[in-house]
Amino acid sequence: MPEKNVRLITSESVTEGHPDKVCDQISDGIYDAMLKVDPMSRSAVETFCTTGLVVVGGEVTTKAYVQVDKVVREVLRGIGYNKPEAGFCCTDIGVLVSIHEQSPDIAQGVDEGKGESKEQGAGDQGLMVGYATNETPELMPLPITLAHKLTQKLSEVRKIGLLPYLRPDGKSQVTIEYHDGKAVRAETVVIAAHHSESVSLEKLRADIKKEVIEPVMGSLLDDKTKYFINATGKFTLGGPAADTGLTGRKIIVDTYGGAVPHGGGAFSGKDLTKVDRSGAYMARYVAKNVVASGLADRCLLQVAYAIGVAQPVGIYIDTYGTNKISETRILELINKHFNFKPKQIIDALDLRRPIYQKTAAYGHFGREDKDFTWEKTDKAEILRQEGKL
Repeated sequence: MPEKNVRLITSESVTEGHPDKVCDQISDGIYDAMLKVDPMSRSAVETFCTTGLVVVGGEVTTKAYVQVDKVVREVLRGIGYNKPEAGFCCTDIGVLVSIHEQSPDIAQGVDEGKGESKEQGAGDQGLMVGYATNETPELMPLPITLAHKLTQKLSEVRKIGLLPYLRPDGKSQVTIEYHDGKAVRAETVVIAAHHSESVSLEKLRADIKKEVIEPVMGSLLDDKTKYFINATGKFTLGGPAADTGLTGRKIIVDTYGGAVPHGGGAFSGKDLTKVDRSGAYMARYVAKNVVASGLADRCLLQVAYAIGVAQPVGIYIDTYGTNKISETRILELINKHFNFKPKQIIDALDLRRPIYQKTAAYGHFGREDKDFTWEKTDKAEILRQEGKL
């Protein structure tokens, strides 16, 4: 018999209380607050947090007045940083704000009806990546899907009081063993759980295994699976009190867990003229519809833009040999049924809505939420029909 091709693939996730994710949610919370008043708002807002302090800076164009200090504290309260004993509390941190108007040099290439193209141009240059695979119902890679489910479960058991000693910060990591491209078992599960002094390490490890890991991982666990739960010992000092946070530092967590290349651009705090965000959402939408149609089992789509130019400068597809028709034909169908110009992306996916704070934790893709319009598979049937499958 031929030897099996065995691979170990790893992805990680972090909870909403992780310092970097705190910053992502604040940046997107500010953008949402602008969108509620002015759907045409533009944002390039970055957040930094550390012990006792949140710093918000960047550029915006909006008709809205936003109480940034209030948004910061509401986001922190919603996460669970609402008690001094957590080391970082919404009621007693300082908030510094330095936000100014967007550069007119950028705006002239982005404003619709201005510039040489007379169309709304891309808000920046760069390349964006979308991906889908049929290995999970979400059409996402299994390791990142499980990693997100673990951190979501970690947050859930804290919020419902099942494990009341938990605090908001936390991380997960999952290593899955694949045989000939098929997931067969969990090799390693790693959890770091922020907690109070009231629980012993032994009880925490037993509780996390029973209430978090086993319900999520299920039959992928076996007697050889390795567990690392708070592997360094206690984790009582966490969140921004223990580690500085910064917007845009979890781009692999936000996307596909390292299963495919990343274009390099972060999402949170950015408005939809910035193709770092809208282009990546569109690329996921297209890749997901290609896989949902059955034209390929896996699909990676790369789209590249030049600042101020509406039409992409390049579109690239890779189906990893899983395509049922030629990649040339798939690309023809993509170009026929999808429009990659920024304004058309925004309109097609109805992106000018205050929905972005909730994208800023537990991944931007593979979520069952009607507001995540880039997860629709409404083009799959027409692709299937015209692909003659």
